[in-house]
Amino acid sequence: MTNTEAAKHDALLIERIKNGEHAAYNDMVERYWDRIYARVNHLLKNKQDAEEVTQDAFIRAHRGLENFRGEASFSTWLYQIATNLAHNRYWYWFRRKRDQSISLDQPLTEDGELTLENVMPSSGETPSEAAVTQEFIDRVTECMSGLGEKHREVLLLRNVHNLSYEEIAQQLEISVGTVKSRIARARESLRELMGDDFS
Repeated sequence: MTNTEAAKHDALLIERIKNGEHAAYNDMVERYWDRIYARVNHLLKNKQDAEEVTQDAFIRAHRGLENFRGEASFSTWLYQIATNLAHNRYWYWFRRKRDQSISLDQPLTEDGELTLENVMPSSGETPSEAAVTQEFIDRVTECMSGLGEKHREVLLLRNVHNLSYEEIAQQLEISVGTVKSRIARARESLRELMGDDFS
């Protein structure tokens, strides 16, 4: 596909998304996921962080489409969003002297089934920091119940059962692109339920 063809394809995709066509968002994720993920993973050198930042980039792009003026190509604009988020993530962890994500193994419910990434206390955590972490865990547990069934299900399959996108797609009988966009939307909904204090 030439640059001109790609630009036309992107313009059509953007118009479809702006018109509220849900499948168009899935198409955007499917079209650009691998390239954005590769870029972010190259910067962060951490698969879990790269996955989350890639999802955040698509969320930000979706929210910001009204501000996209086409001064640069859509792919360049999306790359810039992802790169900025990756740099923010890098400096966030650098300031806390951490070089990798924290485990998903911290249970969030009494039966130990539900866990969440990046909430495990570090060995140097003070009692007050541990209390904040526990407050976060409690809030996530509460807000998970507020998600729609499809969103709750896909987060559990990904974060609790550690299934790959392909395995989730097979189990739910949907495309990999739909899995990726559904996870991104589920995380966005979870953040909204949790509110600004926890984002």
